[in-house]
Amino acid sequence: MSKNVADSILNLLPEDALVLQLPAIPRAFLFMKSNTYYFSHDYNAANDTKVLFLRHQLGMEGYGIYWYLIEQLANAGGKLPLELIPVLAMQMHCTDVKVNGVLMNFGLFTIDSGEFWSERLAHHLELRLKLSESGKAGANNRWGNRVAIGEANAKESKVKEIKEKETKVNKINIIDSEFNEWWDKYDKKVSKEKAIIKWNILTNDEKQLALKIVESYVNSTPDKTFRKDPTTYLNNKSFNDEIIIRSATTSYKPNVSERNFTQLASLKYIEPKRD
Repeated sequence: MSKNVADSILNLLPEDALVLQLPAIPRAFLFMKSNTYYFSHDYNAANDTKVLFLRHQLGMEGYGIYWYLIEQLANAGGKLPLELIPVLAMQMHCTDVKVNGVLMNFGLFTIDSGEFWSERLAHHLELRLKLSESGKAGANNRWGNRVAIGEANAKESKVKEIKEKETKVNKINIIDSEFNEWWDKYDKKVSKEKAIIKWNILTNDEKQLALKIVESYVNSTPDKTFRKDPTTYLNNKSFNDEIIIRSATTSYKPNVSERNFTQLASLKYIEPKRD
């Protein structure tokens, strides 16, 4: 076998094929694949007319030679050079004559330009290639869609999260603004944190009502001493109570608490006499 033919054999082998040079047989190669691949095999191939003639002439040995050639053609991508026949015969432990007989006499293979192949196998390989490419394209589309959907969902989720944060911030700012407005107008700075808690419990309508009448209530109690603490005012929802504005001409009678407070305020401390 010439060096060019040997090199062409190596070029036909897959990259992951294991190649051994047999020293006892010059330029002869034994090869096997580290991975196995399957191709479509008609389960009734033994009853094909051409195969029946093959089996009649060469028996099951000829049938085995036929399928071994098919396997090697599948490994090589569909075609093999005729000069490889001695190597194939060596691998099958049979004569070149039997291999040539299977190739030439039963119409199972096509021979042209120094190569041989199987039309049936070529069809299967072409179909497998199309299915493989179709599967890859489908997988890419599925993964592409998943990535696109995932990115869209992530973007939508991020936008939603930002909007929720902005809504919370705006809501807090509105609440703070309304409370601060009421707090400043109420003008009795006592227990602000507790007052905020009571304020947050109120409904929006109640808050608006408290803001609406706060000035009237403050005017009715010019003396902060007698103005309810903010927390008490909100807790009792005193903004619902009637506001009585005392005029200068109205005779005012202080209640018991006010009288007691006034009396206590007027008391003076008298230091006791010491002997």
